[in-house]
Amino acid sequence: MITPIGVAFAVGFLGWVYQSLKPSPPKICGSENGPPVTSPRVMLNDGRHLAYRIFGVSNEEAEYKIIMCHGFNSSKDMYLPASQEFMDELKICIVLYDRAGYGESDPYPSRSVKSEAFDIQELADKLHLGTKFYVIGCSIGASGIWSCLKYIPQRLLGASLVVPFANFWWPSVPSALSRQAFRKLPQSYQRTFQIAHYTPWLYHWWITQKWFPTLGADGMFSDSDLEILKRLSGGLNHNPEKVAQQGEHESLNRDILAVLGRKWEFDPIIDVNNPFPDNNGSVHIWQGCEDRVVALEFNRFIAEKLPWIQYHEVPDGGHLIIHDVEKCEAIIRALLAR
Repeated sequence: MITPIGVAFAVGFLGWVYQSLKPSPPKICGSENGPPVTSPRVMLNDGRHLAYRIFGVSNEEAEYKIIMCHGFNSSKDMYLPASQEFMDELKICIVLYDRAGYGESDPYPSRSVKSEAFDIQELADKLHLGTKFYVIGCSIGASGIWSCLKYIPQRLLGASLVVPFANFWWPSVPSALSRQAFRKLPQSYQRTFQIAHYTPWLYHWWITQKWFPTLGADGMFSDSDLEILKRLSGGLNHNPEKVAQQGEHESLNRDILAVLGRKWEFDPIIDVNNPFPDNNGSVHIWQGCEDRVVALEFNRFIAEKLPWIQYHEVPDGGHLIIHDVEKCEAIIRALLAR
């Protein structure tokens, strides 16, 4: 009698483990049981769709065309504070798009840092933005800008990485510096990022379990960040309910796993060259000195190793500088300056 009970218990336990490790199927936009498609989308060559919105002047009117990559837990509907007057004055068209699995863009289980560059390139081609364009990436979305600098530099007129989130396991970064930056994070973040990197197959279970804290916002925002949130009534996105509507695994989890859970296809410090040796364009890193998400020392080191990058430290800035009107317009002006 004991043996059948033991076998039944073991089978039940293994079934529970399997279900805990396995994410729920995505609810794909436009499918029978998925959310509706409410935004314009382009179809990529592999059949996936990318949703986008255009901010500023139209593509036809624009003198400057910028593709912007949103950060973690955000979307194409992120709050961008640049005024319409500013956009009209400079004749700027900004294309914001939902990265794979976010918002209304189709999930992409094979997404990686490398694939982001080619999504951007196809988006530009489908929207007829021209042979060359500008790119801006925020936080974890800046990994896609590193990818553009590596894989499609010939398509770029300029690039800005705003508070770029980095991989703590880049081989070119001294281990002491990586440890220093890593230890500035709360313990819950450290554990979560370690699981993403060393045991990515456990990540879904870890991020959904209720016993230990994971990626909460408590304590991660500086005073200047909190002031921005207060002005925006806590909302950094116009449609927050749409961000992860196709499933948190397809959006949030795959974002962390792509940047931290696998080895990048390249090392930015070793493998990325100056795309503008003739000074016909520029690359920028913007870092808030009060940023509690991205360590100041990490991006300062990268800028020292890549002196062709124009490095900007914002003394009173935190992680949300792109959402401050003055700083947002300064970031765009610097990118477009010749």
